[in-house]
Amino acid sequence: MIRSLSEPGRSVELPRPFAEMARLFAVQVRRPYRRGMSTHHPNPPAEQDSTESWNSRYGEVAQRWSGHANSALVDAVASLPPGNAMEVGCGEGADAIWLARRGWAVTALDISAVAVSRARAAAGGLPITWLVADLATEPPVGAFDLVSVQYPALRKGPDDAAVAAILNAVDLGGRLLVVGHNLAALRAHHRMPAGLDPDHYVLPDDIARRLGEGWAIEVHETRPRRQPPGYDGPDIPDDVLLARRC
Repeated sequence: MIRSLSEPGRSVELPRPFAEMARLFAVQVRRPYRRGMSTHHPNPPAEQDSTESWNSRYGEVAQRWSGHANSALVDAVASLPPGNAMEVGCGEGADAIWLARRGWAVTALDISAVAVSRARAAAGGLPITWLVADLATEPPVGAFDLVSVQYPALRKGPDDAAVAAILNAVDLGGRLLVVGHNLAALRAHHRMPAGLDPDHYVLPDDIARRLGEGWAIEVHETRPRRQPPGYDGPDIPDDVLLARRC
């Protein structure tokens, strides 16, 4: 999510990933959100999820996110023994850095070269493999003890290639962690941008429905989110899915 920070050039807090989409959709829809307004909109063009689009969004501010690891990741992983991890949609690298500092061998990828460049700089000499890649078309090679997907902005497709890549990346005995904003709370706080249909995007429940034989769901719930310092928006809980491949 976009963090609320007082320094010049940084952005205002809104839920992620919908905050990023809201800015772009507002240009197209050109109408304010009103209570009771439908959020249905034709499927957004692929250009809105392109490398160029995400590079532009990151380039608008000096720092897009807070630099703090997401609380759901901290809660789920703190007690696990370190192994190798993949961070999907790593942004500016806070989660990947948190994992690496705790002994995990991390592969972190994002579609935005601007985001990955910032993440690499923030990590200093930490042993993290940084990749600029589209998960659906360029999935990393190998299997991981942990695959972390925090607030994904992954559009659904006819073959759901991104979801397949995420599931295939989890090693036997490894865990998959998927976290998203609770949609009911977003709607209750009127934080769902006009013109945005979340059904076009992959949510934790979508991935949970894909988990059949060979998976053990350890957590599938809505829970309060511990907000980072400086956050002054509404309390939007997290939808959390934690599953182990067995």
